[in-house]
Amino acid sequence: MARRAKAVPRGIGNAHPVFAERASNGEIWDVEGKRYIDFCAGIAVLNTGHRHPKISAAVAQQAEKFSHTCFQVVAYESYVELAERLSALAPGNFEKKAFFMTTGAEAVENAIKVARHHTKRSAVISFDGAFHGRTFMAMALTGKVAPYKAGFGPMAAEVYQALYPSELEGVSTECALHSVERLFKYTVDPHRVAAIIVEPVQGEGGYTPAPAAFLKGLREICDKHDILLIADEIQTGVGRTGRMFAMEHHGVVPDLTTMAKGLGGGMTISAVVGRADILDSVPAGGLGSTYAGHPMACVAALAVLDVMKEEHLCARSEAIGERMRGRFNGLRSRVPEIADVRGLGAMTGIEFRKSYQPAPELANALKADAFDRGLLLLTCGSYGNVLRIMPPLTVCDAIVDEGIDIIESILLEL
Repeated sequence: MARRAKAVPRGIGNAHPVFAERASNGEIWDVEGKRYIDFCAGIAVLNTGHRHPKISAAVAQQAEKFSHTCFQVVAYESYVELAERLSALAPGNFEKKAFFMTTGAEAVENAIKVARHHTKRSAVISFDGAFHGRTFMAMALTGKVAPYKAGFGPMAAEVYQALYPSELEGVSTECALHSVERLFKYTVDPHRVAAIIVEPVQGEGGYTPAPAAFLKGLREICDKHDILLIADEIQTGVGRTGRMFAMEHHGVVPDLTTMAKGLGGGMTISAVVGRADILDSVPAGGLGSTYAGHPMACVAALAVLDVMKEEHLCARSEAIGERMRGRFNGLRSRVPEIADVRGLGAMTGIEFRKSYQPAPELANALKADAFDRGLLLLTCGSYGNVLRIMPPLTVCDAIVDEGIDIIESILLEL
């Protein structure tokens, strides 16, 4: 850690003072041999667990063939097959296409590029509490100042933020939808708006699921004004919420969807998938990146899709989430600081408040104590008062229960 502090800028944070030596499925062992239960999964990346044998084998086999060509220079089949399979899986009864980048922020940036080019409009609407990345357009779309925006201005132009529904914050679905209409009345002509981008479950914002009526209302607003609806499924996609895409819970079809995290099973890949006519509106050369859709990442993603189907991981995600939320809701009578237990599938958040005020000190104390007991956790939320729990979907019930037991015992002590 001393070497890290000397060599790495302090802007690169560190949730836990530990260095990994090896990992397997839902467990990590550090360089001193201590075992940790991993309820972070690389921030919801490892839906298929650490070192899934099928994914590791696919990457190793690809490494024996070639490591890189740049898809725009020399193509390879795995990229095309992955685009075909994601297009078939994504919501919507229309022709779809997909292309790949390397990070979630890149997927968001490129989705906005496509939306602006297709609509010939420039404005974009996002929501309070949203997180879309740390690059400049993604940062502008992100609805939290510290630490993501503070000191990095000016932000990208023509980004407007509306309210996201939150019962604890007193923002109803009707109020949130009205805030979009208020933007049209007081701030920006709807005919200048290219896209509305929304997370079906806010990740960094507090693991807050969007109500179905809210997403349906956004779809209606977009249809009324010829605005594109972009679903940011970077954290929610690939089974994290119990469906391949979280939007499937509500029957709302976006025009474009961004993906990353769980798609690569630990390899770096992101995607934009959606309406073929929209994606085809950009001319050749308008999209792409040197490492985008890297061959090792593409074969890893294909293996991830196989594992998701073969091991029924969407159903497993639902089961893990129900198990967790059932236990945590059972604690609420004994721990009044638990203001809310929420989530979809294996995407569970516990919000802490004291006297109705956010209690980040409780969430942070829980995270620190859990680390000492061998459990890795993360916090989130606009006030940092939400514990977010995102284990691999491949983890067994015994590991899930062991982690829950640690959280429960700490909460009762605190």
